[in-house]
Order: sequence, then C-alpha cells, then structure tokens
Amino acid sequence: MILSVFFWVFLFILFYTYLGYALVLWFFVGVKKLFKPLKASTENRDFEPEVCLFVTAYNEKDYIEQKVNNAFSLDYPKEKIQYLWVTDGSNDGSQEILKGIDPLEVYHQSERRGKMHAMNRGMSYVKAPIVIFSDSNTILGKNSIREIVDCFKDPTVGCVAGEKRIIQHDEEAAAGAGEGLYWKFESWVKRKDWELNSAVGAVGELFAVRTELFEDVETDTLLDDFIISLRIAQRGYKIAYAPNAYAEETASLNVKEELKRKVRIAAGGIQTILRLKGLLNPFKNGILTWQYFSHKVLRWAFAPPALIFLFIVNLLIVQTNNSWGDTGFYTIMLYLQLICYLAAAFGWYFENRKVRLKVLFVPYYFVMINYASILGMVRYVKGRQSVNWEKSKRAG
Repeated sequence: MILSVFFWVFLFILFYTYLGYALVLWFFVGVKKLFKPLKASTENRDFEPEVCLFVTAYNEKDYIEQKVNNAFSLDYPKEKIQYLWVTDGSNDGSQEILKGIDPLEVYHQSERRGKMHAMNRGMSYVKAPIVIFSDSNTILGKNSIREIVDCFKDPTVGCVAGEKRIIQHDEEAAAGAGEGLYWKFESWVKRKDWELNSAVGAVGELFAVRTELFEDVETDTLLDDFIISLRIAQRGYKIAYAPNAYAEETASLNVKEELKRKVRIAAGGIQTILRLKGLLNPFKNGILTWQYFSHKVLRWAFAPPALIFLFIVNLLIVQTNNSWGDTGFYTIMLYLQLICYLAAAFGWYFENRKVRLKVLFVPYYFVMINYASILGMVRYVKGRQSVNWEKSKRAG
C-alpha cells in the first residue's frame, strides 16, 4: 500500500509537470476567452520610444559580423536605437573590431567576471527607457523591436519575453531535433501563460525590460534572464510574451554539447528557486505563484528525482508481488519505462555512430535532459558550477 501511494505521487508529479499543467493552462485560457476575448494588438507607429539593444559578448569574434548586420537591418528608426556591447574578458580581438563600427558603443575590461557582472556594469551606460537584451550568436526577426515595444504600451508590463527558435535541418542530430521540439512546446506553454496572466520568465536570447525596473543582480547568478524577469514579476508587473519577436540560433552540435548547457541551466534553476522563495507565496503573488511552481519549480526540482523514484518504486511493487508475467497496470507501467530507457540507450548508441533514427530522438533527449537536471542539482549543491559560461558548440 505504501509503495502504491509513492508510485501514484511520483507518477502524478511527472504527468502534471510535462503534460497536465499544459492541459490545465489550455482549459483556463479557453474559459477566460469565453468571458474576456483577447484584444488584437493595434500597431501604433507613433509609439516609437528609444531603445537600447544590449549585447554581452565573450570571445564572439566569429559572430560579430552577422550580429551587427542583423542589428542594423531591424525595422526601427536607427536614430532611436542605442547599440551597446560589453565585451569584458574577451581576448580574441572582438572588442577592437566592434570599436571600429559606428555607431556601436563598446565597453570593455580585461578581467572576466561573468555575464551578470558585465550586464550590471553595462546598465550604467543605458540611456533609453527600454533595454533589449540579446545574445551575440542569435539572429533577430526583422520586426522584433516593434513587437517588443508594442507590448510596453501596457503600463502593467515590466518585461517582454521574446521567442527562441531553433534552426533545424533535415539531417539534424538528436540534440537539434530534441531541442527544437522542446522549444516549440515551451513556446506554446509560455504563450498560454501570458494569455492567462503573465509569462513565467524570459530567455536570454531575446528579452526586454523597462530600464527603470532593472536592479543589479548578484554577480554569481547563473540564469540572469530568469532572475531579472521574475524579480520584476515579483514587484507586480507582467511579463508579456511576444512570439513574433524572435531570436534564431542553431542547435547544439551534439548531445554532449547540449548536456553542458542543460547541466548549467539545471544548477541555475535550483539557485533561482532558492533566491526567489518569496515568489512561492500565493497570498502576495496570486496566480503567478501557481504558474511559477507548475512551470518551473516542478520541472527544475521535483520531476527529475521523481523519474528515478518512480522506476525504483515500480520495480519494488512488481518484485514484491512477483507479477513479472502479469498484465496488470504496475507491470505494464514498468515495461513501458524499460522500453523508454532502452530506446534512449539505443538512441545514444546510434547517435555516437552518426546513425540518425528520428524515432529514438525524443526518448533519448527526454532522458538526457533529466539526467542533466540531476547532474546540475549535484553540481550546485557541491558549489562546482562556475558563473562563467562554458560555451556549447553549435551546429553549422
């Protein structure tokens, strides 16, 4: 009986985290639309506040040309854009290249102290009321600035999250296929979060905040985008989601490179939970607490261990009942888990031999990101996660 209770608790955590929350969210948004239809955004070309396009870069020499050309091609008055780059710690000559491009403002110091320190330092040079953060290796959609600015017409919006899109190719490896599928689903959930109340966090590839709301963040912060955006949400402002403001980048070169990213993100997730404990107070934050707990806390802290414990408990139940040959629910569930892990193992085997079997990509990627989450938790608890990004190689 005790084992059965644990089994259903772990199964519920996993189902709710990866599918149930999305279904509940879809239902609530549908009900909300019945009583309060969403108003279509009316474009107002007269609303063109000054903005700062802020890029932090560490040894990104290979991406400078495409990023600068992309920034200059965006559909927004050039005289209203402050182009600001911070290249702290770079030693590949990228800062010299950037300083030769007008009208870029480039700020550099030789010491590398992490992205968050560079962002805090760079904010003192921002002159515009809206600052748009973007990574140096991403390409922004032509209308991204206008889409972001349009959201700020609402005075309750303090942050705008853009959409991250993965550039995929037919011959994509498991990392690319899995990452692309993950971000499509994540973008859908983020859109529903916003339609109901507020998006839950932003991605560093593209997000914007009202400059006046930015507060210096601890320099050892691992997930700057989440901490900055969610602290603004804690103050009562909404995080809008602008799917037509998007940043494109190629997928990780392979699963090994994607694993590096996911481990760091998992470590950062635990750090974020500890630093945003106040966001778990529903009496202060209302529905945002439920969204944050369901969308992020469960995924970062509860689901990965639950995946392991579900298998162990399921195995104990079948072994205790000696029901290996039965067709009962617990036995079927155990075999389904074994099939999933076996498919992931085959996916790993064939991926390392450059054999692309797309049917194995999803179980392989799913197991990999949960494995990365466990590693990230352990790394954060042991204090072994560096604040400096170890860049993952991207596909060409």
